[in-house]
Amino acid sequence: MGKYYYLIAGLPELALDDNKLYCTLADFRDEYYPFLSSQDRKLLDLFYLQFDNQNLLKLLKDRDAAIDLRGIYSKDSLQEGISLMKEGAEMSESQLPSYMSVFLTEYFKEPLDASVLWDDRLSALYYAYALRCKNRFMVDWFDFNLTVNNVLIALTARKYKLDVSSQIVGETPVCDALRTSNARDFGLSGSIDYWEQLVKAGETEDLVEREKKIDQLRWNWLEEHSVFEYFTIERIIVFFQQLSMIERWIPLDKEKGNKMFRSIIAALKDEVQIPEEFR
Repeated sequence: MGKYYYLIAGLPELALDDNKLYCTLADFRDEYYPFLSSQDRKLLDLFYLQFDNQNLLKLLKDRDAAIDLRGIYSKDSLQEGISLMKEGAEMSESQLPSYMSVFLTEYFKEPLDASVLWDDRLSALYYAYALRCKNRFMVDWFDFNLTVNNVLIALTARKYKLDVSSQIVGETPVCDALRTSNARDFGLSGSIDYWEQLVKAGETEDLVEREKKIDQLRWNWLEEHSVFEYFTIERIIVFFQQLSMIERWIPLDKEKGNKMFRSIIAALKDEVQIPEEFR
């Protein structure tokens, strides 16, 4: 992995409350990828795969659905992968990532099983795939987000007296504790140094303010864990993730945000997967 002196020196300072977007995530790939090594582009591709995950789920329900163009794979590529796996054929990593092949194999074995939350299953496979990455910063970031997402889901499920274990995504020690512990803190407050911040965020009544606090926690994590990363790919990863948060917040006004978050609570009560954009 190389050093990106000129590229990083030219990056602007970002703040979570910025009301103007420096560039979109789609623009980022066009503007910055040409300057990155192939290995570092693959690292950032892991983030764009979240859009492909949602596109894959959309196309499984409706082959004519419009897809999010921020994904890596075209609609034709995803549909071809779906067709191949539906016919029981094999698919190479060059066509679609291996975790998608596993997912599609499982999906076409039990496509009508209402007990399977397919969004959850795809998310679990995606996280497992990302956590096998060889970049330590990336692994820590994905692990941090998986923990944040699952803790908040567990706290919300417990608050509404829902089954916690069925809502947890992934296979980590934290996931196991959330699924099995009856302790008030799931036995995790001593091992998660931002536990109190998560609990306070989860208790925030204003749902938009709640999400803002969670993103601020993510923002702070990125800053704290990249203090000594000056001209490396890790600094570009931080910029990308901060840009992603700003892009999400700019069009999200309070009224719309509260409406969306109320739908999340309703979804939890019906034991339906929380939308990916708010995880």
